Amino acid sequence: MRKGYNPTKGGKLVVKEPCDHRVIIPLHIPNEEGYFKDAYRIFELCLFSVLKTASSKLKISIISNKCSHQVNERLLELYKDQEIDELIIEKEGIGKINSLLKALRTVEERLVTITDADVLFLNNWEDEVVKVFKSFPKAGAVCPVPVYRKHLDLTANIWSKYLFSNKLKFRAVQDAEALENFAKSIGWPYLRDEFKDVIGTLKAKNGNVAVLGCSHFVATYKSEVFKAVPDENSPYLIDGDSEFLYMDKPVALMDGYRLSTYNNYAYHLGNVLENWMETAFEGLKNEKQDFHDYNDFYVLKSNRLSYVITNKLFGRMIKMKPLLRRVLKFKGLSKSQVFNYVDKTY
Repeated sequence: MRKGYNPTKGGKLVVKEPCDHRVIIPLHIPNEEGYFKDAYRIFELCLFSVLKTASSKLKISIISNKCSHQVNERLLELYKDQEIDELIIEKEGIGKINSLLKALRTVEERLVTITDADVLFLNNWEDEVVKVFKSFPKAGAVCPVPVYRKHLDLTANIWSKYLFSNKLKFRAVQDAEALENFAKSIGWPYLRDEFKDVIGTLKAKNGNVAVLGCSHFVATYKSEVFKAVPDENSPYLIDGDSEFLYMDKPVALMDGYRLSTYNNYAYHLGNVLENWMETAFEGLKNEKQDFHDYNDFYVLKSNRLSYVITNKLFGRMIKMKPLLRRVLKFKGLSKSQVFNYVDKTY
């Protein structure tokens, strides 16, 4: 039986608070023991560092992927307290990519930041990422963390255009300590000196410098990039080729540039809580947050022919060692640096 009149009827339009940037965080904490012992506190550092440091009034989506009942209860409290804007709870483990797709299929914001739940965002990260999008109209994904040796990862469209331009060259690393911290966060004991002396960069007309390549543990995307993701869900929980197919390749299919900020504006924390992480979080400034309109950014368009020519053909050719040695030397590397980049085995 139906009684009364549904007040939402009558041709009323959807009204939403203005927002042009959404942050999506997939979360998997099945328990809080062993590997996941510190996971929830590290997630809190991630979430609240976004809330403290973002310069725009962004919206946050959390996708709980087979989290424990206790974790879900805490997430519901965050939602009730309006710390997050969207909470999707999946009882079964559907994997990282399929978790993301739950939110991505309906995203409306111009920019979408996808981040692992173990990233600490630093002051100015959003402004610096936006600066890269403004400086390089064809930027499709921008990471706030420059990472070593990413200069040839789905960047062939950049190399093919700037191969003979001085705008593309190797420059000195801005924050070698941050590169070392990233290496330790993924289990390396240290980072060799030859990995943190110079890094592949691109200079814009306005003088802004970005780093070639883009990691997928945290990155901001133009929303049209996700038009190029596969229609079907990923068969993997994590790893496999899922992140390549759903997060990396779509940028190249839209002929977008995959770039990173020249300096470091986030930390990858890993799964073990350390004192310096809490200290770094406490040192963050609360940014003033206003609505920012990003709809004047250049719109990327699908270009599969360009993808085949640049990434399949040119991209493979430039990685051939005889040619790669010449190219790297031409782009500013010394003989010993070229050897470290091409021939040295680790």
